[in-house]
Amino acid sequence: MTAYDRLRLTRQNHRPTGADFVAGIFTDKVELHGDRRFGDDDAIIGGVGMLDGRPVTYIAIDKGHDLQERMKKNFGCPKPEGYRKALRLMKQAEKFGRPVICFVDTQGAFCGADAEERGQGEAIAENILEMMGLGVPAISIVIGEGGSGGALALASSDRVYMLENAVYSVISPEGCASILWKDAGRVADAADALHITADDMVDFKVADGVIPENFEHFDRMCDNIRETLTADLDRLTKLSPDELRDGRYKRFRRFGEFDK
Repeated sequence: MTAYDRLRLTRQNHRPTGADFVAGIFTDKVELHGDRRFGDDDAIIGGVGMLDGRPVTYIAIDKGHDLQERMKKNFGCPKPEGYRKALRLMKQAEKFGRPVICFVDTQGAFCGADAEERGQGEAIAENILEMMGLGVPAISIVIGEGGSGGALALASSDRVYMLENAVYSVISPEGCASILWKDAGRVADAADALHITADDMVDFKVADGVIPENFEHFDRMCDNIRETLTADLDRLTKLSPDELRDGRYKRFRRFGEFDK
């Protein structure tokens, strides 16, 4: 299967969304709203829930299923208030000692004029900065598209996993083809050149593992994810805040290393 084939799979309407994974993995959920500065953003949902008896903070980018939902959620492209809501929940989690679990599925942050006026770039940068410095464990799973800084703002974590057909890229293949070749029709070539697949990300040490997809047995798939999260948290919660920050720093400093 080509990289472009996998990209197309991530955009299928029937693919489970962030809200579906939250519903399937966590219990006793309480959703929280708003960034306490401007408003709420339906593209990002978040709150507190239980993971096998352990309280956690969950944050998920949610595209929605039908057209009405997708328009309400801006097709999974968060605005500044969405990222600031996510940051508020992360800092709250740190205050109360709760791990942070993020689900990423976005083509990228919303790039409209209103988002720029409210500081989209600053909101993303602040999230990356603060997430790198969290004193509690953070785990992210790319469940569909992981597009540029809009994805990294929720993926500056101790562990990053990807579903087997998920993609992760600095730019969309369409954008890459338009810039490099002035031809949006070469999107398949761009997808191959960008090395956006889950296996590519594991090879580059950007992702820590690939989670098999089994949407026909979604409950079983959620059980597998829950087991992975629990095993990681059992290890990460034994580390001090400084050890978590140091490990996170070293993890990201390895990006881009290569042998001549």
